[in-house]
Amino acid sequence: MSSESVKDDCFAWAARDPSGVLSPYKFSRRAIGKDDVSLKITHCGVCYADVIWSKNKHGDSRYPLVPGHEITGIVKEVGSTVSNFKVGDHVGVGTYVNSCRECEYCNDRDEVSCEKGAIFTFNGIDADGSITRGGYSSHIIVHEAYCFRIPDGYPLASAAPLLCAGITVYNPMMRHKMNQPGKSLGVIGLGGLGHMAVKFGKAFGLKVTVLSTSISKKEEALCVLGADNFVITSDQEQMKALHKSLDFIIDTASGDHPFDPYMSLLKTAGVFVLVGFPSEVKFHPASLNIGMKTISGSVTGGTRVTQEMLDFCAANKIYPKIEVIPIQYVNEALERMIKNDVKYRFVIDIESSLK
Repeated sequence: MSSESVKDDCFAWAARDPSGVLSPYKFSRRAIGKDDVSLKITHCGVCYADVIWSKNKHGDSRYPLVPGHEITGIVKEVGSTVSNFKVGDHVGVGTYVNSCRECEYCNDRDEVSCEKGAIFTFNGIDADGSITRGGYSSHIIVHEAYCFRIPDGYPLASAAPLLCAGITVYNPMMRHKMNQPGKSLGVIGLGGLGHMAVKFGKAFGLKVTVLSTSISKKEEALCVLGADNFVITSDQEQMKALHKSLDFIIDTASGDHPFDPYMSLLKTAGVFVLVGFPSEVKFHPASLNIGMKTISGSVTGGTRVTQEMLDFCAANKIYPKIEVIPIQYVNEALERMIKNDVKYRFVIDIESSLK
């Protein structure tokens, strides 16, 4: 352990009320425990979850609220029994910072499915009763079991969005065996999650079709992200040409949309995975039963698959497309994200801008 004080002042930006407007805030992190890692935060991705809880969209926000669950940084101190990390290591923290560590899911390192509920990185209640505060802050203290090693040479700014946007699509892709070269994948929505689904699909050797409502995204999808095909979903002729042609679909759209037209694009025994959060999911039973199709949901992922994804991205040189911003721009960034005005993930440069 270093000789550094175990309880530093933590600088942050926080929302104080449902307006969701963030401003400078100062608080104390808990003292570092024997199993803990103290992380100097260098970067934090901006996720739509930050909007939801900053603005109290679910009615359960606890103010002052410090958002951020796509965290990367450098280890500055470790507890006495920590064995997996040392001072100076590059480490990430994702959407949860604790779980029961006793149930079958935790024992299988699928902690996001913890029977007692994973404890979220911000706006959660930790085991000691304290409210968790996220990565829009100068440092964070986390049990080593929920920290991820960022591979050597992989940029910390690029690693941040992998810890929510990346793992949210990688986890179901692996679970449903979408890593089979030559198979076909449809991606609904081309935002933070969708663009990562395209990148993973291409790395797996899939034929990737982007399904979008906006023609303005066509050139980016095909020429920058490398998709094989781009279809405007309001064009019935284009949709008809895709009938029963896709092995898999990943739906990243959170706006309300019909499901039957997309289900018709799946081959027999095709798999439709929903990772977005529309207000309702509604489809005709025949869309599912005829053709023996599967519909599945997913959130992020456990520590095992998350570390696997980070290593895969480093080995295959897969990087999210990001816009790096100072913390002082975060309120504008949140408003731009609401309008889908970002390609494709904001990442806050905490180290350089949070003073």
